[in-house]
Amino acid sequence: MPCVRIFGVPMDLGQNRRGVDMGPSAIRYAGLQERLRRLGYETHDGGNIIAPQMEEVEHPFHGSPDMGLAHHLPQITTVCQEVYRQTIETLQHDDSLIFLGGDHSVSLGTVAAMAKQDRIGVLWVDAHGDFNTPHTTPSGNVHGMVVAALLGDGPPELVNIGYEGRKLEPAQVAMVGIRDLDPEERRRLVRSGIVVHTMRQVDEHGMATIARLLLDHFIDMDHIHVSLDLDALDPSVAPGVGTAVPGGLAYREAHLLMEILADSGKVRSMDIVEVNPILDRGNITAQVAVELAASLFGQRIL
Repeated sequence: MPCVRIFGVPMDLGQNRRGVDMGPSAIRYAGLQERLRRLGYETHDGGNIIAPQMEEVEHPFHGSPDMGLAHHLPQITTVCQEVYRQTIETLQHDDSLIFLGGDHSVSLGTVAAMAKQDRIGVLWVDAHGDFNTPHTTPSGNVHGMVVAALLGDGPPELVNIGYEGRKLEPAQVAMVGIRDLDPEERRRLVRSGIVVHTMRQVDEHGMATIARLLLDHFIDMDHIHVSLDLDALDPSVAPGVGTAVPGGLAYREAHLLMEILADSGKVRSMDIVEVNPILDRGNITAQVAVELAASLFGQRIL
């Protein structure tokens, strides 16, 4: 029986709106394990990797004209190092993994661990590019620096999580759902060589075409890691997120993407991040997250 291991990372230090630390509980409450079991998986929930509460952090702001700005940098680094360590220690050869955030900075640890095992493609499903550095960010929020750091561009504390140096090459990353970029982030992303499918491209070409282009892009990768930020979806579908942006993926567009990815047989792991129950309505965003995870791990209409 195939096995899915689940880890929660209840960290909200990478952004400035409280509540995503409750995301793992909300997703579990929405029935993630039961849905996976109905699909024929054995599930093992490893519990939560401990993250400090924002109130516990004595010196939250880290930055200077030379260093740039990155809030909660030491604490985020410590948590992501632990995410990496526990994943490497427990991961068996054929296991699949689901990581429950928390804000998107948790992916610094999850992607580092998955990239250590195989040559992976990372699909970043997000409204945002997360391609800032401490020198370009307007906010200092680390969840907006994750992809840049994974490509080796950022403070050493983030770049070297798990092991020294970049975790990915630009050709190993693709993005979909993008519609909200900071000015310098946009310029950097254009120069990066990363494949980016904005919402305009989804509108013009349709999700089926985009999804198959993504699979073509990842054809030489051993596995695909899907990093799903729920703000990729339109707020009418997923209202419980901290950085909602209108004009996102529709419910069926998101499911079609997951279904086509599942058909490839290459998906081994995923992040589910930025679910904020405080801003939600009846836990609907966590329920959507569970439904999308089920589609990614093989649920079919027929």
